[in-house]
Amino acid sequence: MKWETVIGLEVHTQLATQSKIFSGSSTAFGAAPNTQASAVDIALPGVLPVLNKAAVECAIKFALAIGAKLNRVNVFDRKNYFYPDLPKGYQISQLAKPIVEGGVLKIVVDGVEKTVQLTRAHMEEDAGKSLHEAFQGMTGIDLNRAGTPLLEIVSEPDMRSSAEAVAYARALHTLVTWIGICDGNMQEGSFRVDANVSVRPFGQAEYGTRREIKNLNSFRFLQQAIDFEVRWQIEKLEDGGRIEQATVLFDPDSGETRMMRSKEDAHDYRYFPDPDLLPVKLDEDWIEAVRAALPELPAAMQARFQSDHGVSAYDAAVLTGSRALADYFEATAKTCGQGKLAANWVMGDLSAALNRHEIDIAHSPVSSAQLALLIQRISDGTLSGKLAKEVFEALWQGEAEVDAIIDARGLKQVSDNGAIEAIVDAILAANPNQLAEYRSGKEKMFGFFVGQAMKAMQGKANPQQLNDILKRKLAG
Repeated sequence: MKWETVIGLEVHTQLATQSKIFSGSSTAFGAAPNTQASAVDIALPGVLPVLNKAAVECAIKFALAIGAKLNRVNVFDRKNYFYPDLPKGYQISQLAKPIVEGGVLKIVVDGVEKTVQLTRAHMEEDAGKSLHEAFQGMTGIDLNRAGTPLLEIVSEPDMRSSAEAVAYARALHTLVTWIGICDGNMQEGSFRVDANVSVRPFGQAEYGTRREIKNLNSFRFLQQAIDFEVRWQIEKLEDGGRIEQATVLFDPDSGETRMMRSKEDAHDYRYFPDPDLLPVKLDEDWIEAVRAALPELPAAMQARFQSDHGVSAYDAAVLTGSRALADYFEATAKTCGQGKLAANWVMGDLSAALNRHEIDIAHSPVSSAQLALLIQRISDGTLSGKLAKEVFEALWQGEAEVDAIIDARGLKQVSDNGAIEAIVDAILAANPNQLAEYRSGKEKMFGFFVGQAMKAMQGKANPQQLNDILKRKLAG
């Protein structure tokens, strides 16, 4: 039997506000346990929540960015459950009337574009955190995260593979950091993914029973967890078993998922409107001001990169993987006037060096202005591509500026026809046997002559001129 995978994602995006969603407590990461939990956060008697306007503005930005319906009136609800890190005994969230409904996000997998529909995005508060490792036989509770503002973004079950799920999560991560509503730090819990996974026979309209994989904090773990879960569910069904709806955790060490608890439905949480919070009514002027302040979005920038800088659709998608990367590329391309070459260098040598040294592009030792000048020196014939790589390495090490490095190391490319011809004549004269082989039909010998000429000229010959001269001389 052939099985189809069905995946929907719920992403908890921590909003980039300085204070919590219903109190003035700081949201800064890394404080000592329980030092950023106010009376409101820990639900002391008599306290009342006050909604953070900045959190609402983040939700408005997101709705506008994905073309969603922005509910002008939305309501907060209480989601009731009991857990040690939830001091109120309920979580303030949104169910019946969320702030965002619908919207779309486009992804590209294996060169094929796909549109993923979003169900909703709602504001809510985060819970605290249970700490198990630091206490022998006990659990510690840190309530610093309690009340931290979240936007939970829920997709439709539109994805059919772990690759599509990862592409969607990456695209969403890019978008929320691009518009500045989240710092995107997955290690600190700012962007956490829950994956709802089920399988069904191909052709079956009804969905299979889903299991939810909780709190995946890396794209690699997301892919591994889904792949394991899909295999597990298929094997279970093919062995005659049935899938029980459940919440599971992924163990990165074993690469397996394990059941945490049976999965609850909405009615199990006994949602009801929060009596301490009035409905949120959005002002049209405010919405339009937020719209006007939005930056150019990734999709629009991709189209512009293709038209203005002549890069491919794939390259444009890669170059808009983050706003910092897009800004770096555009600054480079505008300065050097060579869009395709700039894209090749940014995606190639520069990205490789950044990955090798685990450095973000915002902290690149090679500035966009330096890379642009390096590309200009390739374009004007001063440097060959090979020699440019040597200059790039020197730039990375902070040795000097582009022209100073070229002069100090004697790297200027030889483009003098007479000088190149003299070397070629000498090599042909010194290698009569190889010349005879080439002229008898062994065209692979051409590479031999190129190598000999480059060796004689210490790699400084203009490659195109060298090739043209060699072809003319070898033709006799």
